[in-house]
Amino acid sequence: MPRGISATKRNQGFALIEALVAAVVVALGLMGLAALQITATRSNHSAEQRSQASMLADDMIERMRANRAAAQTGSYDTGFDTGPRTCDQAVCPATPLENSDLCQWKKRLRCSLPSGAGSIARSGNRITVTVQWDDSLGRSEGLNRQFVYETRL
Repeated sequence: MPRGISATKRNQGFALIEALVAAVVVALGLMGLAALQITATRSNHSAEQRSQASMLADDMIERMRANRAAAQTGSYDTGFDTGPRTCDQAVCPATPLENSDLCQWKKRLRCSLPSGAGSIARSGNRITVTVQWDDSLGRSEGLNRQFVYETRL
């Protein structure tokens, strides 16, 4: 040990370096926690929308089962809307029942899901209901998500 330098003088500033390293480790941990929270929120939002799409598809199937004769003739067959998919307060016709059901369903799709749309296809006794929406908040790719429900009448 060189003359004139004490052990405390040599270790001076070491506590400051330890504090800085601890602060960096805590900051990295907090950033990781924030990223985890963002991912969980996105996943929760996406799951909520998938649940909503499932309920809307099931709602349409039940409407078709209640009006089976019209559904079997193809009165419920419809494609995706080509126009704007924004929530509106349009008044749906009361008759015929299938037009009322389709109008109310498409209105609920637009109002419940971002850019929500739906299509119904029939092949014999098999019905395919497809619900599509913009899941850009839930997915980093920002692609449209689809929920497909297939059943028999």
